[in-house]
Amino acid sequence: MNSVEIRMATSTEQIQSCYIAIRQLRPHITEKLAFVEQVQRQLKEGYHLAYIEADGEVKALVGFRFLEFLAWGKVCYIDDLITDSETRRNGHGGKLLKWVIEQAKKENCDQVHLDSGPQRLDAHRLYLNHGFKIIGHHFALNFKETPF
Repeated sequence: MNSVEIRMATSTEQIQSCYIAIRQLRPHITEKLAFVEQVQRQLKEGYHLAYIEADGEVKALVGFRFLEFLAWGKVCYIDDLITDSETRRNGHGGKLLKWVIEQAKKENCDQVHLDSGPQRLDAHRLYLNHGFKIIGHHFALNFKETPF
């Protein structure tokens, strides 16, 4: 893989450029403007969005934040990690994952965490190959689906 630069998406234009890639991970995000507005809100809350671009297109991105938990200490939590389906196996996902791990170390995090859908087997191999362990199940109560 040629040398590629990891960039932080902070401007509206940079965030917009991530829309096509994020749709592959988050297909429920159907409007670019809504995506940009949500990312801008999340940036104010400590979310970071980084990406790799090649040939004028975002090929991979990672969204993450730093949090503290009683259970785990200071954690870098990866919200989003996706490589464009056309360029998978080019090493972009691994490069972003290593980069985020380095960011976590710089921030004195104790751990890096993420959740992954059970169907994302290629992603699971990537995480396991980078030393991640499966430590539990993630449970959610969706108020749009369950009338509580």
